[in-house]
Amino acid sequence: MIVANTTAMNRALELADRLDEGAIISIHEALLGDTNTEWTGHWRTDQVRIGGISVHSARFVPPHHDRVPAAMTDLVGFVQRIDLPTFELAAVAHAQFETIHPFPDGNGRVGRSLIHAMLGNRRLSRKVTVPVSAGLLSDTEAYFGSLSQYRQGNPVAIVEFMAGAPFVAISNGRRLANDLRELDEDWRVRLKPRSGSASQRLMEVVLRQPAIDASHVRSTLAVAQSTADNAIGQLVDAGILTEISGYRRNRRWVATEVVSAVDAFAKRAGRDRVS
Repeated sequence: MIVANTTAMNRALELADRLDEGAIISIHEALLGDTNTEWTGHWRTDQVRIGGISVHSARFVPPHHDRVPAAMTDLVGFVQRIDLPTFELAAVAHAQFETIHPFPDGNGRVGRSLIHAMLGNRRLSRKVTVPVSAGLLSDTEAYFGSLSQYRQGNPVAIVEFMAGAPFVAISNGRRLANDLRELDEDWRVRLKPRSGSASQRLMEVVLRQPAIDASHVRSTLAVAQSTADNAIGQLVDAGILTEISGYRRNRRWVATEVVSAVDAFAKRAGRDRVS
């Protein structure tokens, strides 16, 4: 799922200069193409609902699928407008996309990718990805509430909520960075690595990529297999890596403390509640 989400975001940024119906379908295909091919390459062909066990108890019922193509053409036309401020335009376009709900699944992730594509398209962001989507899910009730207000004719709520989202995400990201920095300091005390050694370099690798195998270590550090095995063994002895495979061949290890820090970051960002 993480790989698919990242691929979809990268696809959105690549297509930022031509945000049309084909680009949006392509972003969705990058997200679900490996798992639900029957849902990709076109708009939805069935009625959907948001929440509830039927359309009668749903939180919101999007337009009938027959109306989706025309609604998306209208949305793409709106996205191309140049008479509105970029950030407000992106917020309203996102809310309209979620209202149309053009796909059977993945609308939230595609809609959030669309925000970043629009910010890049208008050069509001040039060298970094503003963490809007990471902040939107930190308060799902407020997020859904702002979408509901939009559907009732009030676009101000989604603009205001989206404006605050990057600051929430940045604060959350700083907490993660501090957690990883503290881990790094603790590991150095436990491992006592020699400067420039394979074990020290591997420790820095697993802070960025907590799941590894021997071949990855060998290629990443550009060392012999025996050196890679020795470095892994030192990190295991220091309690930094834990074997998770249970096999003699194709063994894999994970830095569980890094995973826990990232899981805590994801929980604060609401990633365990909304797709």
